[in-house]
Amino acid sequence: MTTEEYKSLFTEDDTVGWTAIDDVFEKIYPGQEPMHYAPPLHYAVGGEDPIDGTSIYKSTKQEEHFHLVSYGFSELYYNEKAAGGEFSKWGFELTMRVKPFAGDEGNPTWVINMMNNLARYVFSSSRWFEEYQYIPANGPIRLDTDTDITGLAFVKDPEAGRIDTPHGELTFLQIVGLTTAELERIKAANTKAAVEEVLNEIAKTNPLYITDLERRSK
Repeated sequence: MTTEEYKSLFTEDDTVGWTAIDDVFEKIYPGQEPMHYAPPLHYAVGGEDPIDGTSIYKSTKQEEHFHLVSYGFSELYYNEKAAGGEFSKWGFELTMRVKPFAGDEGNPTWVINMMNNLARYVFSSSRWFEEYQYIPANGPIRLDTDTDITGLAFVKDPEAGRIDTPHGELTFLQIVGLTTAELERIKAANTKAAVEEVLNEIAKTNPLYITDLERRSK
């Protein structure tokens, strides 16, 4: 898309990239109004949270779970200079599917905190995430929780996938919780192939990669 085409289609009031994300999730969850969380103060003017917002959808596919999506790693707003780019800003947004957990008393807002921590890393280091990367959490991924989920891996979201936006390509990278044993296997090899192998094993019984804080190492 050229700059002139972009200017003919959109105005400065349009949330071009944000709308592209909304459109994807409207197709997955037609008619559902998600819970949306936004920081009280925007990061650009001194707020603490880099992500501009997070939506939480309720899904019954495979089993009951929450499906979260971030708004903040891609180019969200009108930007002529970003028109027709190869990637929309960092080229991804984060998603995560989480099985209901008694300790949450409703929506898993701890995931939003975790996503913001990941965003701080990306924004401060200028290093982005890709499919089949992994991160040791150095403890439970949900703080102060008795869980064996102590690591994270990234995989392309099975439903949201990858899209082309007016600002470039955008991949929805889903965070998948890893047990301690899975994490140790990956760390021993320290390759993307090892991450892919573990994720493929998870997908055999859990094709949507739903993170269950009650899941334990076998």
